[in-house]
Amino acid sequence: MNPSKFQIKQISAQETYKVRLPVLRPGKPVTSCIFEGDDLESTIHIGIYLEDSTIGICSFFKNKHPLILDKQQYQLRGMAVLEAYQGMGIGNKVLHYGEALLQSQNITTIWCNARKVATPFYEKCGYQIFGKPFNIPDIGTHYTMQKLL
Repeated sequence: MNPSKFQIKQISAQETYKVRLPVLRPGKPVTSCIFEGDDLESTIHIGIYLEDSTIGICSFFKNKHPLILDKQQYQLRGMAVLEAYQGMGIGNKVLHYGEALLQSQNITTIWCNARKVATPFYEKCGYQIFGKPFNIPDIGTHYTMQKLL
């Protein structure tokens, strides 16, 4: 796939639902894709497009984890790539774009609650697991991960 065909940009919370719903909340109502804090001015949503179609997204929320002492931290949530485009480096591109944007705003730590199946992806992107695994009902086992920028 030709990387020059991709466009990455900041998007609205509503634009993320096109990818959040089929990837993260399949079979559930679109309201399950609305996250607390989606519409805050401090929240950043990133989308990656192929032509005019959103194929991947991630969102960053100004949210402190109680075990992370760094004051300049954001939480990554809603990272998703449409199934047809998974394994092609799309997630890596959109995530690194968001990380660079946060780093330019002097954010030094990103953390997330990653699904067990996604931990290898995040580890390849420089995130490290900390704490014990936990279960989110109807979604599954998660690990808290962090990355220093």
